[in-house]
Order: sequence, then C-alpha cells, then structure tokens
Amino acid sequence: MATATVRPAAAPPAPHSGPPPALREFGYRLHRYRRTWRGTVVISVANPLLFLAAIGAGLGKLVDRGGSGYLHGGSYVAFFAPGLLAAMAMQTGYIEAAGPVFQAARPQGSYRAAAATSMEPTDILGGHLLFMAFRLALSATAFTAVVAAFGITGPLRALLLVPAATLTGMAFCAPVAAWSVTVTRQARLNGVFRFVLMPLYMFSGTFFSTDQLPGPLQGVVACTPLHQGIALCRSIVAGTATAGGSAMHTGYLAALVLMGWLAARRTFTRRLNG
Repeated sequence: MATATVRPAAAPPAPHSGPPPALREFGYRLHRYRRTWRGTVVISVANPLLFLAAIGAGLGKLVDRGGSGYLHGGSYVAFFAPGLLAAMAMQTGYIEAAGPVFQAARPQGSYRAAAATSMEPTDILGGHLLFMAFRLALSATAFTAVVAAFGITGPLRALLLVPAATLTGMAFCAPVAAWSVTVTRQARLNGVFRFVLMPLYMFSGTFFSTDQLPGPLQGVVACTPLHQGIALCRSIVAGTATAGGSAMHTGYLAALVLMGWLAARRTFTRRLNG
C-alpha cells in the first residue's frame, strides 16, 4: 500500500525589515535634497541677513525716530523680524508643497513609482510632509540664528521661534499638498502664489501693525494663518506671550495642519489609486 507523503506547512513569509514606508519616502526626499542643500541654506541665511541689515540701518531707524505707538516702545527691527520669519515660513511651505507635489503626481513623477511598490498613498504623503517639516525647521533655524546674532532676541526665545515658524509653515504645507496633488496645470500654482500668498505677505502684519487697517479688514486678516503665525512669533520675540494667547495661535495652526492632513489622505488616495 502506498503511503501519503505529508509535507510540512509552508513557513509564513518573513516580516519586512527596514524603516517604515513613510520614512522610506522621507529618505528618498532627503537623498535628493543632498544635491541642493548648500544653495537653500545660503538663501536661508543671506535673505534674513540682508533684510535685517537693511531694515536696521535704514527704514528701521526712520520709524524708530518717529516713535510709532504701534511698536509699544520696541524697535521696528524687533517688530519686523518675527513677521518676516513667519512670512518666509509661509512662502517656503507653499513652495515645498505646491510644485514638488504637482510634479511628483504627474504620470512620470516619483509618486507613481512609489505607488507601484508596497507603499500606500498615505505613506507617500506622510514621508513627503515629514520632509517639508524638516525643510521648514532647517530654514527657521538658520533665520533665528541670524536674528539672535543681531541681538534682536535672546538664545532661549530664538529656540522657541523654530517650532513656531515650523508650525506656521506646516499650516500651509498640509492644505496646499492636499490641493496641489489634484492640480493639472502649473499656471494654477502660480496664480495662487500671486493672488493669495502675496496679499497675505503684504497685509497680514509682516511690515506694519494690522491695527492700522480698516476695522472690517482687521477681522478678515485675523482669521488668516499667516497672521496667527506672526502673532505667535512676535509675542515670543517681544516677551509678551501668554499661555492663553499662545494656545490659541498654536491650536489654530495645528488644526489647519490636521485638516490638511485629513484632506490630503483623500486626495492622494484618489489620485494615486485612480
């Protein structure tokens, strides 16, 4: 009589070793950034250095001589520096989340290659957002180093400026990434930068106090993320930050990051799985 051969059960597949998928996307972005980091760091240092030197030696002295009551006894350069920091975080956040996401989501873009692997759209999104946060923190660190070198604020307050500016930039990154992955024409990205970001840059309190705006416009500006970021950074530099005020500004910006993340999860999944 023939006897049946009993084969041992197949061993379960070995668990995947290596970093989480989102960190693999971050590593890819970081690898690409190694080719260009010198130029971006130079810009992050040179821009605030030139701006603050020009304001401190020129316009700032004229404003200080006039004794504006909107400065509350401080210097104009101390008023201007945190506003410029938040505005640059906004611009950096938009630049990092608009063009790169738009290009990566195109048929020959890196998102398509990553989506063809075991990575999920949410992994791709998470890794790219993590890289955006890294870029913002790096730029904010370079900027605050210049601010501290000018004696505008102390080292401890300068350290607090880095997460405040990073959060301000991420409040733009996450919603913009959720939108730009759906964009099919480059001109739309340019239009938003020109007609949305630039007015925010000019009228959200970067260069002058929003108390000088007409009453109804003050209320509109107060609801913008850049104004909230400027108020948070400026209160740190001026030493007027309170627990309630900081919590309000931080909560507002964090809510935008969360809503942008939730929206981006849907748009990334729809675009990359479509």
